[in-house]
Amino acid sequence: MFGGKPAVRDASLEFPTNTVTAIIGPSGCGKSTFLRCLNRMHEMVPGASVEGKVLLDGEDIYEPDVNPIELRRRVGMVFQRPTPFPTMSIFDNVAAGLRTHGHRKPKDLGERVGSALRGAGLWEEVNDRLDASAVALSGGQQQRLCIARAIAPQPDVILLDEPTSALDPISTQAIEDLIQDLKAHFTVVVVTHNMQQAARISDFTAFFYLGELVETGPTEDLFTNPKQSRTEAYVTGRFG
Repeated sequence: MFGGKPAVRDASLEFPTNTVTAIIGPSGCGKSTFLRCLNRMHEMVPGASVEGKVLLDGEDIYEPDVNPIELRRRVGMVFQRPTPFPTMSIFDNVAAGLRTHGHRKPKDLGERVGSALRGAGLWEEVNDRLDASAVALSGGQQQRLCIARAIAPQPDVILLDEPTSALDPISTQAIEDLIQDLKAHFTVVVVTHNMQQAARISDFTAFFYLGELVETGPTEDLFTNPKQSRTEAYVTGRFG
């Protein structure tokens, strides 16, 4: 809720391990708000609150003894526009979260940063300029750098909030290919405004409308045989 008004209501979803779930729906339907609730990022917005539970391995992340910083290590997030730290090098961008969680030995940092950059499909493009500014990278490279930063602490879940909406088609393809690689190691939840993208990259899809979870299921079923009339209307383009 924001200012006492519900932005998302009655949403109950499961995210199976090592799968990709896409969250679709028209602008303003609560997709990104729901995503931010999964690692308590909404708490950074004044007046925001949550009722209900979010279970990670059976434990409610909203229990008072849960440390939000440690939670966000386990549930990493990448935003719509690339957000590299502008005053840091490529290396230090990826190492930032690792240092926050106590990894400070140079050898350990070097190995983990290299592994994260490889995992994000960026190592071959930047391994000879790790000391260069992150903002010198292209938009697509910056987004993959942000993904490397998110996976460096080895989370359980990665949240991607419209990760390709600000990118060109070639960079978008690179991110989509990367998402397929990531699910071998992580559970991935992606908010996307692009239904074709959801169909390409996800195992499961959830459709939100006006703050309500309308339908969820295997992606192929939801797009080819939706159970709800509103879902059918949306995926066939009758509204958006």
